[in-house]
Amino acid sequence: MRTLSPRALNRALLARQLLLERSRAPLPRALERIGGIQAQYAPSMYVGLWSRLDGFERAGLTRALERRSVVQGTLMRMTIHLVSRRDYWPLAVAVRAVRRASWLRTARAAPPEAELAAAARALRDRLGDGTIHRKELEALVGRPLAGGVGLWLDLVRAPPSGTWERRRADLYAAAEAWIGTPEDEAEDAAMEHLVRRYLGGFGPATAADVVSFTGLPIGTVRPLLARMDLRELRSEDGEALVDLPRAPLPDPGTPAPPRFLPTWDATLLVHARRAGVLPEELRPRVFSIRNPHSVPTFLVDGMVAGAWRFEDGAVRLEPWRRLDRADERALAAEAERLAAFHA
Repeated sequence: MRTLSPRALNRALLARQLLLERSRAPLPRALERIGGIQAQYAPSMYVGLWSRLDGFERAGLTRALERRSVVQGTLMRMTIHLVSRRDYWPLAVAVRAVRRASWLRTARAAPPEAELAAAARALRDRLGDGTIHRKELEALVGRPLAGGVGLWLDLVRAPPSGTWERRRADLYAAAEAWIGTPEDEAEDAAMEHLVRRYLGGFGPATAADVVSFTGLPIGTVRPLLARMDLRELRSEDGEALVDLPRAPLPDPGTPAPPRFLPTWDATLLVHARRAGVLPEELRPRVFSIRNPHSVPTFLVDGMVAGAWRFEDGAVRLEPWRRLDRADERALAAEAERLAAFHA
């Protein structure tokens, strides 16, 4: 069984997330490769895609949202994700039951399921006319039901909301009206699709990593992994890893160019911890209960080396460790390109 060093795991993650080399793939296919991209703060998905796609322009994503080849919806971990139209329904079906159970368990004074189902029917009837603003949704079903009704009727964010131009994601459409009704999607097949997307974008991984990303219970994930055709690997600390059979495992010595990551980039979250993109001593600087968003960061040699912000027409860098001159020059050039992207 092949053992992977921390650096090998780092390069595997960067390659799959298109952070070793920018991709020329069409936007929907790129999103499928990286397992979707978090979009609860609209500009973050634009910056994240700019760092991953060659020649990416802001207008390209906005057009794709308008043409419905990509879509935003609340999916894994109750978090807004940008995914391809083809991926939306399998991912929505895979996490539907766990999302409902989680909301009913954690929401304060959660209404009975029967009330939520009735509210979803009323909302479906209203959405036959198109989209609905958040305020109108609350007026239609009542504020206590508004927070959970989207778990009983699949909703997507409709442009122009949730875009660079209008960042507040407060305009909704019924997914079945926006992108079409799903094929007969079996839950088991949908969950396997979700796991394949995760491993393709973030593997190799442990069963616990799969649970962390998908939100599926470990009792569901273990038998699911056991029946899938997966490659078995091991980390240097002896943990069992699984992976897609032909997913890339670059040479650990592969150079990693500087890259800028946005708020809430998924490569820094707990499910990707073993790849070491975010050194543990820096994690409190990026994720803090004092800040509503994580801190945008930049990578040097595949690891977070500091923070950045766009200010007065320029990208300002805050290094958290000493950088050599070659890295400083490469970062400065990348920062100029990112500033032009913001302009």
